[in-house]
Amino acid sequence: YTKMATVSLDFNIDSPRWDQNTFVGRLKHFLNITDPRTALVPEEELDQAKALVEGCRAGLVPPGSSQEQLFYAKKLYDSAFHPDSGEKMNLIGRMSFQVPGGMAITGCMLQFYRTVPAVVFWQWVNQSFNAFVNYTNRNAASPISLRQIGVAYVTATGAALATAVGLNLYTKRAPPLLARWVPFAAVAAANCVNIPMMRQQEIINGITVTDENNNELGRSRRAAVKGIAQVVLSRITMAAPGMIILPIIMERLEKFTFMQRIRVLHGPLQVLLCGGFLLFMVPAACALFPQRCSLALADLEVELRDSIVAKHGDKVPYVYFNKGL
Repeated sequence: YTKMATVSLDFNIDSPRWDQNTFVGRLKHFLNITDPRTALVPEEELDQAKALVEGCRAGLVPPGSSQEQLFYAKKLYDSAFHPDSGEKMNLIGRMSFQVPGGMAITGCMLQFYRTVPAVVFWQWVNQSFNAFVNYTNRNAASPISLRQIGVAYVTATGAALATAVGLNLYTKRAPPLLARWVPFAAVAAANCVNIPMMRQQEIINGITVTDENNNELGRSRRAAVKGIAQVVLSRITMAAPGMIILPIIMERLEKFTFMQRIRVLHGPLQVLLCGGFLLFMVPAACALFPQRCSLALADLEVELRDSIVAKHGDKVPYVYFNKGL
């Protein structure tokens, strides 16, 4: 390894390529790292990308490397490795897998909504998928036990099933379109339960907060609550357009004769259309709030605020933390 002339001496691989204080900048960032094509990259190539990123952080890059190669390595690194721990995330839990995984499950939930057994099965599949995603993208500084994971999974699945089955029975006499919206109601209800339960340790013990230079200041429960609330809203937003607009489209399409002749293709069609929605909505929902979240000093717990003021005076108006995804 040696320093390269092709890479600027002040090049910092961890500096965002786009302004993370604006929605457009965050959107470009998440379009980059949620690219579903990165889910197909071999493990060996991901490991090479990690080695390249870590080498660049140390001021060393392989001879012949260009900035574009380093940016691509960082893209692979961000798509597959946890921002807190640096550990490789399981494939199903990566945000780059949200489009292929989410489109298949969401399409099936929207297609098979008429019978209770179908509703139960697909809501269970969806909550199993969500459990992987929520666990994978938690704040890694707050460990969670297998028992807590199990309780979170069972509680969220129960909430989704209760909402879906209850509304499914309630909408039997309602207009057909209302029945098609039941899966979204169940998904929204489950997200409100699943994410806080899966990340309960953060709420109980707080998460690490830092100053703008990443110097650790302590742990805050209020920061955890803010971060988790933003993640819940992002996840509901991620699902909303596809699960609200697509039923309207299908309701109208199914009135045409040609659609009635190809009923067997309705499921695959909904899966593909869900993919179209998620291709944009996954990065857009992730970009709603900054990944490096901030909280005003005045909004912290009294003990933590007093501790920071005693050590730093008025030099720390805001604290920062990773909200998770």
